[in-house]
Amino acid sequence: MKSVNPHNGQVLRPYTPHDLNHIEATLSAAKERFESWKLVPLSERSRMLNSLATQLRRNKSELAMLMADEMGKPLAEGEAEIEKCAGACEFYADEGPKYLAPELVKTDASKSWISFEPLGPILAVMPWNFPFWQVIRFAAPNIMAGNVGILKHASNVSGCSLAIEDLFTQAGFPKNVFSSLLVSGKEVEKLIAHPIIKAVTITGSTLAGKSVATAAGKHLKKCVLELGGSDPYIVLADANVKKAAEICTKSRLINSGQSCIAAKRFIVDKLVRKEFEVAMLAEFKKIHWGNPRDPKNTVGPQARQDLRDQLHEQVKRSVDAGAKLMIGGTIDENDPGAYYPPTILTDVEPGMPAFDEELFGPVAAIIEADDEKDAILLANQSIFGLGAAIFTEDVAKGERIAAQIDAGSVFINALVKSDVRLPFGGIKESGHGRELSYYGLREFLNIKTIYRA
Repeated sequence: MKSVNPHNGQVLRPYTPHDLNHIEATLSAAKERFESWKLVPLSERSRMLNSLATQLRRNKSELAMLMADEMGKPLAEGEAEIEKCAGACEFYADEGPKYLAPELVKTDASKSWISFEPLGPILAVMPWNFPFWQVIRFAAPNIMAGNVGILKHASNVSGCSLAIEDLFTQAGFPKNVFSSLLVSGKEVEKLIAHPIIKAVTITGSTLAGKSVATAAGKHLKKCVLELGGSDPYIVLADANVKKAAEICTKSRLINSGQSCIAAKRFIVDKLVRKEFEVAMLAEFKKIHWGNPRDPKNTVGPQARQDLRDQLHEQVKRSVDAGAKLMIGGTIDENDPGAYYPPTILTDVEPGMPAFDEELFGPVAAIIEADDEKDAILLANQSIFGLGAAIFTEDVAKGERIAAQIDAGSVFINALVKSDVRLPFGGIKESGHGRELSYYGLREFLNIKTIYRA
């Protein structure tokens, strides 16, 4: 197990995976800690979450540098990620007690109410693309609710995994409220099967999600799946095309294109397609890409060489099937880094990888739609259903179309993003369950009915 700098291919540090004895000891300690943590007053949990927010901000520059080195995130985006994590901690510290308060329900009982009670140790299987945010958006609500967290992070960001555990310690949380395990993906099924683990959440590929769901189902454990996406951005004939192109470019290239909710398919009305292509091409040409430690660069390398190569194969197969390259689409075989240039494909149609598959990198796929009805059909013609966006000057029309899109989130004249105040998740092969908001807080709780005659 090792971390490799995707900028230059150099090994940053090897890590020794935790052995069976360490795993068993960690799980046992988590179970023991849960018995005391669930009794800690909500006010004290809130205080510690606010302290965690302080520690995140205090170490923001160092943590952003760690992300740049381990998975290639540009520094400005890394600092923004840490700030978002701190905000989530503060949100649940403030709102958690309200969300967790018992709900009185009028029935024929003298008193009946709903109680929200923690389940125990929760396993989180997390990806490398947002190595702090993905973890904190799981951990903050669950730990506020009285659960304890066990993290199995992606192996290429083991440094981030251990740093998160250290941050909890620095914030004053009792030991084993949050624990990181350095284990391979092969150990996940065994962890899910372990009687101490009460539920599991995963953010990752659809394939990984199906594997986790299978194991969780086998052992009757609840799971939340936040999986892949091929988010459609619909640009209608009445849209502000220049503004749409700016927003679409930002969404496609955020995190160097490595985001499940990044814009992937740009479905453009034929009446404005050429105008949109010219505008997007102009935006792509403004991009500075390269070393993520250089503040001027907003696009860095892909997280690993194999991921870069997989993306390139998808682009080549799309071109072979009839798509046309407007910019990018080539790699420097002599570069030891995992770089892929910002790329635009046009004339993309169903049946091509750029339409049917998730392209996890800085590649935009432009698809022509005959009209509004055709745009909706093309948007929904996908196995995925995570996010979507609509661009139109007619807000009422945008709201009407939003109701017809198969997705967990639809944004009008804005890029899709996660907001701690709103539920986040997908449908179809983008998964099920919700994170964030009070919906996410209650996913791993015993929602208990109590009735008094």
